[in-house]
Amino acid sequence: MRTPPLFKLHPAAASLVLAAVLAATNARYDYHRDELYFRMLDPAWGYADQPPLTPLLGRAAVAVLGDSVWALRVPSVLCMVGVLWLAVLIVRELGGGRAAQALCAWGLAFAGVALAFGHLLSTATVDLAVWTAVLLFAARALLRDPRWWLAVGAVTGVGLYNKHLVVLLLLSLGIALLAVGPRGALASKWLWTGAGLALAIGSPNLVYQAVNGWPQLEMASAIAEGDGAENRVLLLPFQFVLLGTFLVPVWIAGVAALLRRPEWRPVRALAVAYPVLLVVVLVGGGQFYYPIGLLIALFAAGCVPAAAWAASRGRRLLLVAAVALNAAVSAVVALPLIPAAEVGDTPVPVMNDSVPDQIGWQAYVDQVEEVVAALPEGEAEAAAVVTANYGEAGALERYGEDLPPVFSGHNELHRYGPPPASATVVVTVGLPLERVSAHFDECEAVAELDHGLSVENEEQGRPVGVCRGPALPWDELWPEFQHYS
Repeated sequence: MRTPPLFKLHPAAASLVLAAVLAATNARYDYHRDELYFRMLDPAWGYADQPPLTPLLGRAAVAVLGDSVWALRVPSVLCMVGVLWLAVLIVRELGGGRAAQALCAWGLAFAGVALAFGHLLSTATVDLAVWTAVLLFAARALLRDPRWWLAVGAVTGVGLYNKHLVVLLLLSLGIALLAVGPRGALASKWLWTGAGLALAIGSPNLVYQAVNGWPQLEMASAIAEGDGAENRVLLLPFQFVLLGTFLVPVWIAGVAALLRRPEWRPVRALAVAYPVLLVVVLVGGGQFYYPIGLLIALFAAGCVPAAAWAASRGRRLLLVAAVALNAAVSAVVALPLIPAAEVGDTPVPVMNDSVPDQIGWQAYVDQVEEVVAALPEGEAEAAAVVTANYGEAGALERYGEDLPPVFSGHNELHRYGPPPASATVVVTVGLPLERVSAHFDECEAVAELDHGLSVENEEQGRPVGVCRGPALPWDELWPEFQHYS
């Protein structure tokens, strides 16, 4: 199969527009709770709930560009631009010409979850770039030269420093190759050398997990136990909205073409890997967006037959209209275009659950500061703040002034405790007092978190309390505050 040239105009223009839109809007709300958490994490080979790459990228961006929401999110903008180019290169590998590459570039630039991932710094954003690169290089290994498995291994090794989910992608692809071929690829020395390369590159993070008792397995179990049932219900329906409803026919065309086109026979495993991955995620109770990287590859494949179908002017206009409508809907849902004071009166917070997690942090910090300021004379010096989750801890660390030291038992932050032995007074934030009061001589609720906007989030309405007299020394009491989610 002849490889057409890369028509750079459309991906270059789409990249510039995407980067400009993200840069112009990504500071309109506040930090996401995960971003506040990343700011608190010290550099390490790994953490209880994740590998180190995304927090390190955020730290690097802040060091270079300054400590702001905008700066922290620059790596996400760059990742999404990279994903766009990688997807266009997949189109090219499958023989797609100018029209197909243009459809992929502009369709993906403002598509659903892909656009949402570009707005926030998250492990999912970086993982999206890793998965798309793995799929591009796997397609080249199957279509062109098996030595590209070395590139698959190298990217996988780097990806292990961000998330271990890339292993699920490779597992699904391996099962698909075994089912529909080419099975000979599984015996390739280059494939197994690539696997060894992935292990060699990723081994420091894996060693960290092993030495620390595989905390991410405990974390995964906690997620499956807490959210597994809801995730399983959402998984299949949300596949049709991840990129946007108007683009569904394109990626379905990609699945069909991969299975039917004789010239694509070497890579039809990409289509089979998708339902395999869905089953794996469904059984594990993983998040509904986990398959998005493979879905992007299917969309890229679908751009080839979709562009051929749109050869006539009428069909071409219909396809352009579908991309434009998808972009408009996705932008409203994924980007902070609606003012924070008004977004609660729209369905956006329900459609995009990352929106509530970007609203209200500074108001909450102000309320906690008021509680600390009201402590009787002498108690502030003996006080500590303990929060229910890392978002609250991160917000207090970012915006708080003249606060006692802040701690949380949530995920990796538990390792940063316990509070000092001198902390005989604790200001609790978001913790149910009926649950913590057994650990103190006395506890009282003194405030209720309220950001004053009509947006429900995890903090809204939660208590701020003051507890005095820990029942045990903090090194004995602190394990009671540990939790994963």
